[in-house]
Amino acid sequence: MSERKPIESWLSDMDGVLVHEGQPVPGADEFIRRLKESGKRFLVLTNNSIYTARDLSVRLRAAGLDVPPESIWTSALATAKFLADQRPEGSAYVIGEAGLTTALHEVGYVLTDLDPDYVVLGETRTYSFTSITRAIRLIDNGARFIATNPDPIGPSTEGSLPACGAVAAMITKATGVEPYFVGKPNPMMMRSALNQIDAHSETTAMIGDRMDTDVVCGIEAGLHTILVLTGVTQKDQIDRYPFRPTQVVNSVADLIDLV
Repeated sequence: MSERKPIESWLSDMDGVLVHEGQPVPGADEFIRRLKESGKRFLVLTNNSIYTARDLSVRLRAAGLDVPPESIWTSALATAKFLADQRPEGSAYVIGEAGLTTALHEVGYVLTDLDPDYVVLGETRTYSFTSITRAIRLIDNGARFIATNPDPIGPSTEGSLPACGAVAAMITKATGVEPYFVGKPNPMMMRSALNQIDAHSETTAMIGDRMDTDVVCGIEAGLHTILVLTGVTQKDQIDRYPFRPTQVVNSVADLIDLV
């Protein structure tokens, strides 16, 4: 195997890597500070489409991490970029929150329930039977079906919540139409992030806490992949997968000296 080139750009998942249950992972603040001081390009990635990059920047700052909005890339932003490339200034019926609607507005999309080009499903805490029914009927009438991410459940303080992937499955069951998922593990998410910071896959690392999303997505996009053990995937689970990360470290604190 040929030796990889030095890491010049960094992509990092957010939950489980930089923060865990709303608290910063030890060393995450120093890692972010070192990245900013180095001048190396970086993005913090999340499949969460509820919040805008500015919202997430404020939430991270409350956790003690200073990440500017321009250094955050969400599945909502990736979805908007994808749709703008596919069908510029198109129209969409959206089930989602401000993170998704704002991203689509900013690329020139019209949000409508009158014969839209796309039905776009994102994360929301208020899925309604009425909006899901409307989405089903629009897809039946020919609207293309897009979803921001395939995550079936999301966390909350009370326990698991049904997330985008679960609601997408319900719509698919009713229509027979599978959505195109833009977020991880689709390498489209990584490639859009690379393009956003003008980075090259051969010199970019992806840090994640999940083998089934972050690592496989990074591998398929041709990145140097680093699994941290502060989130979902534990060390004894790695061998269950038919692929391996480039590196496994205990936490992002172990990466500070690599920046």
